[in-house]
Amino acid sequence: MDASSELGDFLKSRRAALRPEDVGLSPHRTRRRVTGLRREELAMLANVSITHYTRLEQGRAAGVSDGLLEAIARTLRLTDDETVHLKDLARPATASSRPAPTRATHASASARQLLTAMTDVPALVLDRRNDVLAWNHLGHALLAGHLAPESPDTPATRPNVTRMLFLDQQYRKLYANWRDQAELAVAALRLVAGRHPDDRSLAELVGQLTMNCDEFASLWARHPVRTCTSGVKHLRHPLVGAMELSFENLLIPGTSGQHLIAYTAEPGSPSEAALRLLGSVTASGTQDTSAVRHSITAQAAPASTAGGAGRP
Repeated sequence: MDASSELGDFLKSRRAALRPEDVGLSPHRTRRRVTGLRREELAMLANVSITHYTRLEQGRAAGVSDGLLEAIARTLRLTDDETVHLKDLARPATASSRPAPTRATHASASARQLLTAMTDVPALVLDRRNDVLAWNHLGHALLAGHLAPESPDTPATRPNVTRMLFLDQQYRKLYANWRDQAELAVAALRLVAGRHPDDRSLAELVGQLTMNCDEFASLWARHPVRTCTSGVKHLRHPLVGAMELSFENLLIPGTSGQHLIAYTAEPGSPSEAALRLLGSVTASGTQDTSAVRHSITAQAAPASTAGGAGRP
């Protein structure tokens, strides 16, 4: 990934998203040849010289100051994540100086022990590229029961959740709001790519997805940027049906970007019952979907109804 071209493309995408009237300028009566703000309009609003801004959009950012970048970020109405991304792209030498893990990273023994101890909570450890380094029994059953449980242990078979989201049909079907998940995944990957422009494995992942999935290519070209540390997933599991699960995405210190993701359901909810049932049926090895759904219905029945059935 060429950091200089990424910087120019990112700035152009954000400049194109703003109309003159959005920033207090009177719209021109004559037809405009560009979408959004012109370079000179942005430079004027940010109070920087057009020469400096043009050099920046051309990827020539050597010696650029924080003040100039922040002025441009304010003018473009960038979010906090987008402002950080702008600074990473403008200073690729600083970004690429961060420690880079080897291609075949592994989850630590303590992280695996933690996953094993989380018997009732689906959880997995990912690296910064979203390769699955380890998962517990319930995490595997929730997200990728169609894959071998030991697949994260070998680099050649290691799943990548971003690749699966776009190229694995079974994994795609898991998400009730797949489009929202796809946009979030690309935005998070963009942020990582800006921080690690020299990560060859990450570049290979982006190239593979761009070549093999038009949906990914279209989203990637929009330059979305966003972190994702918590939220809610709406899932349609092939065994236990619909679930609404909260998740927390926790960075593991000292690992160059490894993070642990854990999923929980609201206590007493149908999703909690479905999650508990998923653990029991996968542990027993059954794949009888009709029996599973019958069990969910029985668990969800009000206690008063169950008690009344036995009265004379």
